[in-house]
Amino acid sequence: MINFGIIGTNWVTQKFVEAAQTSGLYQLTGVYSRHQNTATEFSQKNGGAQTYTNLDDFFTQGDFSTVYIASPNSLHFEQAQQALQAGKNIIVEKPAFENQAQMERIQELLKQHPKLRYFEAARNIHTPNFHAIEQQLKKMPVVQGASLTYMKYSSRYDQVLAGKEPNVFSLKFAGGALQDLGVYPLYDAVTLFGMPNEFNYFPEFIQTGVDGKGVAILQYGEFNVTLNFGKTTNSYMASEIYGLKDTIEIDDAGELGEVAYLDETGKKTLLSKPVTDNPMLPEVRDFARVLNDPAKPQNQADYSYWLNLSVQVNKMLFNLRQSGKIVFYDERDN
Repeated sequence: MINFGIIGTNWVTQKFVEAAQTSGLYQLTGVYSRHQNTATEFSQKNGGAQTYTNLDDFFTQGDFSTVYIASPNSLHFEQAQQALQAGKNIIVEKPAFENQAQMERIQELLKQHPKLRYFEAARNIHTPNFHAIEQQLKKMPVVQGASLTYMKYSSRYDQVLAGKEPNVFSLKFAGGALQDLGVYPLYDAVTLFGMPNEFNYFPEFIQTGVDGKGVAILQYGEFNVTLNFGKTTNSYMASEIYGLKDTIEIDDAGELGEVAYLDETGKKTLLSKPVTDNPMLPEVRDFARVLNDPAKPQNQADYSYWLNLSVQVNKMLFNLRQSGKIVFYDERDN
Protein backbone atom coordinates (compact mmCIF):
# COMPACT_ATOMS: atom_id res chain seq x y z
CA MET A 1 0.00 0.00 0.00
CA ILE A 2 1.35 3.42 -0.98
CA ASN A 3 0.67 6.07 1.65
CA PHE A 4 0.21 9.41 -0.09
CA GLY A 5 -0.50 13.01 0.76
CA ILE A 6 -2.14 15.68 -1.37
CA ILE A 7 -1.58 19.39 -1.93
CA GLY A 8 -4.69 21.09 -3.28
CA THR A 9 -8.30 20.20 -2.53
CA ASN A 10 -10.02 21.02 -5.82
CA TRP A 11 -12.14 18.76 -8.02
CA VAL A 12 -9.07 17.40 -9.84
CA THR A 13 -7.59 16.26 -6.54
CA GLN A 14 -10.89 14.63 -5.62
CA LYS A 15 -10.90 12.66 -8.88
CA PHE A 16 -7.31 11.58 -8.32
CA VAL A 17 -7.99 10.46 -4.75
CA GLU A 18 -11.05 8.50 -5.88
CA ALA A 19 -8.98 6.78 -8.58
CA ALA A 20 -6.18 6.02 -6.14
CA GLN A 21 -8.56 4.54 -3.59
CA THR A 22 -10.48 2.58 -6.24
CA SER A 23 -7.22 0.99 -7.40
CA GLY A 24 -6.71 -0.50 -3.93
CA LEU A 25 -3.02 0.47 -4.18
CA TYR A 26 -2.99 3.75 -2.24
CA GLN A 27 -4.05 5.11 1.13
CA LEU A 28 -4.60 8.83 1.71
CA THR A 29 -2.78 9.78 4.92
CA GLY A 30 -2.14 13.53 4.60
CA VAL A 31 -4.09 16.55 3.36
CA TYR A 32 -2.56 20.02 3.00
CA SER A 33 -4.57 23.17 2.48
CA ARG A 34 -3.95 26.78 3.42
CA HIS A 35 -7.30 26.75 5.23
CA GLN A 36 -8.13 24.35 8.05
CA ASN A 37 -11.83 24.10 7.23
CA THR A 38 -11.04 23.14 3.63
CA ALA A 39 -8.50 20.54 4.72
CA THR A 40 -10.88 19.09 7.30
CA GLU A 41 -13.78 18.89 4.85
CA PHE A 42 -11.66 17.14 2.22
CA SER A 43 -10.19 14.73 4.76
CA GLN A 44 -13.56 13.76 6.21
CA LYS A 45 -14.91 13.14 2.73
CA ASN A 46 -12.03 10.81 1.90
CA GLY A 47 -11.37 8.66 4.94
CA GLY A 48 -10.12 10.98 7.67
CA ALA A 49 -6.46 11.63 6.80
CA GLN A 50 -4.31 13.90 8.95
CA THR A 51 -4.68 17.56 7.98
CA TYR A 52 -2.08 20.33 7.76
CA THR A 53 -2.09 24.05 7.06
CA ASN A 54 1.69 24.43 7.34
CA LEU A 55 3.62 22.98 4.40
CA ASP A 56 6.79 22.35 6.43
CA ASP A 57 4.79 20.34 8.97
CA PHE A 58 3.06 18.47 6.15
CA PHE A 59 6.40 17.25 4.79
CA THR A 60 8.21 16.64 8.09
CA GLN A 61 5.35 15.11 10.09
CA GLY A 62 3.21 13.50 7.40
CA ASP A 63 3.14 9.69 7.22
CA PHE A 64 3.40 9.28 3.45
CA SER A 65 6.02 8.36 0.86
CA THR A 66 4.39 10.08 -2.12
CA VAL A 67 2.72 13.44 -2.64
CA TYR A 68 0.24 14.46 -5.32
CA ILE A 69 0.59 18.16 -6.16
CA ALA A 70 -2.48 19.84 -7.68
CA SER A 71 -2.03 23.44 -6.56
CA PRO A 72 -2.11 26.40 -8.99
CA ASN A 73 0.48 25.95 -11.76
CA SER A 74 2.83 28.64 -10.48
CA LEU A 75 3.25 26.78 -7.15
CA HIS A 76 4.14 23.36 -8.58
CA PHE A 77 7.89 23.90 -8.78
CA GLU A 78 8.55 25.12 -5.24
CA GLN A 79 6.30 22.46 -3.74
CA ALA A 80 7.83 19.68 -5.84
CA GLN A 81 11.31 20.85 -4.91
CA GLN A 82 10.43 20.86 -1.23
CA ALA A 83 8.87 17.40 -1.52
CA LEU A 84 11.97 15.88 -3.10
CA GLN A 85 14.20 17.52 -0.50
CA ALA A 86 11.95 15.93 2.15
CA GLY A 87 12.43 12.50 0.59
CA LYS A 88 9.00 12.16 -1.05
CA ASN A 89 8.08 10.77 -4.45
CA ILE A 90 6.09 13.34 -6.43
CA ILE A 91 3.12 13.15 -8.77
CA VAL A 92 2.61 16.61 -10.23
CA GLU A 93 -0.61 17.51 -12.00
CA LYS A 94 -0.07 18.76 -15.54
CA PRO A 95 1.50 21.07 -16.53
CA ALA A 96 4.30 20.10 -14.18
CA PHE A 97 6.48 23.21 -14.34
CA GLU A 98 6.58 26.61 -16.02
CA ASN A 99 9.90 26.43 -17.85
CA GLN A 100 13.02 24.43 -18.62
CA ALA A 101 15.05 25.94 -15.78
CA GLN A 102 12.56 24.57 -13.26
CA MET A 103 12.52 21.18 -14.96
CA GLU A 104 16.32 21.04 -14.94
CA ARG A 105 16.36 21.78 -11.21
CA ILE A 106 13.94 18.92 -10.56
CA GLN A 107 16.12 16.60 -12.62
CA GLU A 108 19.13 17.62 -10.54
CA LEU A 109 17.24 16.78 -7.35
CA LEU A 110 16.21 13.41 -8.78
CA LYS A 111 19.86 12.62 -9.47
CA GLN A 112 20.70 13.58 -5.89
CA HIS A 113 17.89 11.31 -4.63
CA PRO A 114 18.07 8.30 -6.99
CA LYS A 115 15.45 6.29 -5.09
CA LEU A 116 12.78 8.95 -5.55
CA ARG A 117 10.43 9.10 -8.53
CA TYR A 118 8.70 11.97 -10.34
CA PHE A 119 5.57 11.59 -12.47
CA GLU A 120 3.58 14.14 -14.43
CA ALA A 121 -0.12 13.33 -14.24
CA ALA A 122 -0.85 13.46 -17.97
CA ARG A 123 -3.67 10.95 -17.78
CA ASN A 124 -4.54 10.70 -21.48
CA ILE A 125 -1.36 8.88 -22.56
CA HIS A 126 -1.89 6.14 -19.96
CA THR A 127 -5.35 5.14 -21.13
CA PRO A 128 -6.17 1.98 -23.11
CA ASN A 129 -7.73 4.10 -25.84
CA PHE A 130 -4.51 6.06 -26.32
CA HIS A 131 -2.58 2.79 -26.57
CA ALA A 132 -5.08 1.68 -29.23
CA ILE A 133 -4.13 4.78 -31.25
CA GLU A 134 -0.45 3.94 -30.86
CA GLN A 135 -0.99 0.37 -32.07
CA GLN A 136 -3.03 1.43 -35.10
CA LEU A 137 -0.51 4.09 -36.04
CA LYS A 138 2.22 1.45 -36.22
CA LYS A 139 0.18 -0.39 -38.86
CA MET A 140 -0.18 2.66 -41.12
CA PRO A 141 2.70 2.84 -43.64
CA VAL A 142 2.07 6.51 -44.41
CA VAL A 143 1.29 9.30 -41.95
CA GLN A 144 0.41 12.74 -43.27
CA GLY A 145 -0.22 14.70 -40.10
CA ALA A 146 -3.01 15.27 -37.64
CA SER A 147 -5.55 17.74 -36.33
CA LEU A 148 -6.12 17.46 -32.58
CA THR A 149 -8.85 19.41 -30.80
CA TYR A 150 -9.68 19.79 -27.11
CA MET A 151 -11.88 22.79 -26.36
CA LYS A 152 -14.26 23.01 -23.40
CA TYR A 153 -15.95 26.02 -21.86
CA SER A 154 -14.67 26.62 -18.33
CA SER A 155 -17.15 27.64 -15.65
CA ARG A 156 -14.39 29.92 -14.35
CA TYR A 157 -14.69 31.98 -17.52
CA ASP A 158 -18.02 33.21 -16.18
CA GLN A 159 -16.01 34.85 -13.39
CA VAL A 160 -13.74 36.50 -15.96
CA LEU A 161 -16.75 37.90 -17.77
CA ALA A 162 -17.92 39.27 -14.41
CA GLY A 163 -14.64 41.15 -14.01
CA LYS A 164 -12.79 38.71 -11.77
CA GLU A 165 -9.48 36.88 -12.30
CA PRO A 166 -9.56 33.21 -11.20
CA ASN A 167 -6.27 31.33 -10.96
CA VAL A 168 -6.75 29.33 -14.17
CA PHE A 169 -7.10 32.59 -16.12
CA SER A 170 -4.32 34.50 -14.39
CA LEU A 171 -0.74 35.18 -15.51
CA LYS A 172 0.11 35.43 -11.81
CA PHE A 173 -0.67 31.73 -11.41
CA ALA A 174 0.65 30.58 -14.82
CA GLY A 175 -2.82 30.05 -16.21
CA GLY A 176 -4.31 30.08 -19.68
CA ALA A 177 -5.52 27.65 -22.32
CA LEU A 178 -2.11 26.37 -23.40
CA GLN A 179 -1.14 25.57 -19.80
CA ASP A 180 -4.39 23.71 -19.20
CA LEU A 181 -6.32 21.96 -21.96
CA GLY A 182 -3.50 22.52 -24.43
CA VAL A 183 -1.29 20.11 -22.52
CA TYR A 184 -3.44 17.13 -23.57
CA PRO A 185 -3.18 17.44 -27.37
CA LEU A 186 0.47 18.46 -26.99
CA TYR A 187 1.15 15.26 -25.05
CA ASP A 188 -0.72 13.34 -27.78
CA ALA A 189 1.45 14.89 -30.47
CA VAL A 190 4.82 14.52 -28.75
CA THR A 191 4.09 10.94 -27.70
CA LEU A 192 2.85 9.84 -31.13
CA PHE A 193 5.13 11.87 -33.42
CA GLY A 194 8.09 13.09 -31.34
CA MET A 195 9.45 16.63 -31.14
CA PRO A 196 8.66 18.90 -34.08
CA ASN A 197 11.28 20.67 -36.16
CA GLU A 198 9.45 24.00 -36.06
CA PHE A 199 6.42 25.36 -34.24
CA ASN A 200 4.16 28.37 -33.90
CA TYR A 201 1.44 29.31 -31.44
CA PHE A 202 -1.33 31.74 -32.30
CA PRO A 203 -3.11 32.63 -29.04
CA GLU A 204 -6.34 34.57 -28.61
CA PHE A 205 -6.01 36.70 -25.49
CA ILE A 206 -8.75 37.60 -23.03
CA GLN A 207 -9.03 40.55 -20.64
CA THR A 208 -6.91 38.99 -17.88
CA GLY A 209 -3.92 38.77 -20.25
CA VAL A 210 -3.86 34.99 -20.71
CA ASP A 211 -4.73 33.00 -23.80
CA GLY A 212 -8.37 31.94 -23.71
CA LYS A 213 -7.92 29.71 -26.72
CA GLY A 214 -5.47 29.26 -29.55
CA VAL A 215 -4.02 27.20 -32.37
CA ALA A 216 -0.54 25.66 -32.36
CA ILE A 217 1.09 24.31 -35.50
CA LEU A 218 3.84 21.72 -35.10
CA GLN A 219 5.91 21.20 -38.24
CA TYR A 220 7.54 17.83 -38.76
CA GLY A 221 9.70 16.72 -41.66
CA GLU A 222 6.92 15.73 -44.04
CA PHE A 223 3.72 16.82 -42.30
CA ASN A 224 2.16 19.22 -39.83
CA VAL A 225 0.15 18.60 -36.68
CA THR A 226 -2.41 21.24 -35.70
CA LEU A 227 -3.48 21.62 -32.08
CA ASN A 228 -6.75 23.45 -31.44
CA PHE A 229 -7.66 24.09 -27.80
CA GLY A 230 -9.40 26.54 -25.54
CA LYS A 231 -11.40 27.28 -22.38
CA THR A 232 -13.74 30.04 -23.57
CA THR A 233 -16.04 28.03 -25.84
CA ASN A 234 -16.99 24.44 -26.71
CA SER A 235 -15.93 22.45 -29.75
CA TYR A 236 -17.50 19.22 -30.95
CA MET A 237 -15.10 18.76 -33.84
CA ALA A 238 -13.47 15.34 -34.08
CA SER A 239 -9.70 14.95 -34.06
CA GLU A 240 -8.02 13.02 -36.86
CA ILE A 241 -4.70 11.41 -37.74
CA TYR A 242 -4.21 11.15 -41.49
CA GLY A 243 -2.72 8.22 -43.36
CA LEU A 244 -2.74 7.99 -47.15
CA LYS A 245 -6.33 7.00 -47.78
CA ASP A 246 -7.05 5.89 -44.22
CA THR A 247 -7.71 7.92 -41.08
CA ILE A 248 -7.81 7.51 -37.31
CA GLU A 249 -10.79 9.41 -35.90
CA ILE A 250 -10.85 10.54 -32.26
CA ASP A 251 -13.88 12.11 -30.66
CA ASP A 252 -11.82 14.29 -28.31
CA ALA A 253 -8.04 14.68 -28.09
CA GLY A 254 -8.19 15.11 -24.32
CA GLU A 255 -10.80 12.62 -23.16
CA LEU A 256 -10.26 9.97 -25.89
CA GLY A 257 -13.75 8.60 -25.37
CA GLU A 258 -14.09 6.96 -28.78
CA VAL A 259 -11.37 6.04 -31.28
CA ALA A 260 -12.07 4.56 -34.71
CA TYR A 261 -10.12 3.53 -37.81
CA LEU A 262 -11.49 4.32 -41.26
CA ASP A 263 -9.90 2.37 -44.11
CA GLU A 264 -9.55 3.53 -47.72
CA THR A 265 -13.17 2.64 -48.44
CA GLY A 266 -14.46 4.57 -45.44
CA LYS A 267 -15.28 1.41 -43.50
CA LYS A 268 -15.21 2.28 -39.82
CA THR A 269 -13.75 -0.05 -37.17
CA LEU A 270 -14.04 0.91 -33.52
CA LEU A 271 -10.67 0.69 -31.75
CA SER A 272 -11.66 2.04 -28.36
CA LYS A 273 -13.36 0.57 -25.35
CA PRO A 274 -16.06 2.46 -23.44
CA VAL A 275 -14.64 4.65 -20.67
CA THR A 276 -16.66 3.58 -17.65
CA ASP A 277 -14.09 4.00 -14.87
CA ASN A 278 -12.47 7.09 -13.40
CA PRO A 279 -10.24 8.37 -16.26
CA MET A 280 -7.33 8.76 -13.82
CA LEU A 281 -7.35 5.07 -12.90
CA PRO A 282 -4.88 3.95 -15.62
CA GLU A 283 -2.26 6.50 -14.58
CA VAL A 284 -2.50 5.78 -10.85
CA ARG A 285 -2.03 2.08 -11.60
CA ASP A 286 0.98 2.82 -13.80
CA PHE A 287 2.55 5.02 -11.13
CA ALA A 288 1.93 2.42 -8.42
CA ARG A 289 3.51 -0.28 -10.57
CA VAL A 290 6.76 1.71 -10.73
CA LEU A 291 6.68 2.80 -7.09
CA ASN A 292 6.08 -0.73 -5.82
CA ASP A 293 8.74 -2.41 -7.99
CA PRO A 294 11.15 0.23 -9.31
CA ALA A 295 13.91 -2.29 -10.10
CA LYS A 296 11.85 -4.35 -12.56
CA PRO A 297 13.29 -3.76 -16.05
CA GLN A 298 9.93 -2.97 -17.67
CA ASN A 299 9.10 -0.50 -14.91
CA GLN A 300 12.50 1.15 -15.28
CA ALA A 301 11.97 1.49 -19.02
CA ASP A 302 8.47 2.90 -18.63
CA TYR A 303 9.57 5.36 -15.98
CA SER A 304 12.44 6.64 -18.13
CA TYR A 305 10.07 6.96 -21.08
CA TRP A 306 7.49 8.97 -19.11
CA LEU A 307 10.19 11.17 -17.61
CA ASN A 308 11.62 11.93 -21.05
CA LEU A 309 8.15 12.74 -22.38
CA SER A 310 7.56 15.13 -19.48
CA VAL A 311 10.85 16.91 -20.22
CA GLN A 312 9.97 17.20 -23.91
CA VAL A 313 6.44 18.48 -23.28
CA ASN A 314 7.78 20.98 -20.75
CA LYS A 315 10.20 22.26 -23.39
CA MET A 316 7.46 22.52 -26.02
CA LEU A 317 5.09 24.34 -23.66
CA PHE A 318 7.78 26.91 -22.98
CA ASN A 319 8.66 27.22 -26.68
CA LEU A 320 5.03 27.69 -27.66
CA ARG A 321 4.60 30.33 -24.95
CA GLN A 322 7.61 32.15 -26.35
CA SER A 323 6.12 31.92 -29.83
CA GLY A 324 2.83 33.33 -28.54
CA LYS A 325 4.60 36.01 -26.46
CA ILE A 326 3.13 34.78 -23.17
CA VAL A 327 5.18 35.70 -20.11
CA PHE A 328 4.11 34.85 -16.57
CA TYR A 329 4.45 37.36 -13.75
CA ASP A 330 7.18 35.51 -11.88
CA GLU A 331 9.30 35.35 -15.06
CA ARG A 332 9.19 39.10 -15.52
CA ASP A 333 11.47 39.58 -12.50
CA ASN A 334 14.30 37.67 -14.19
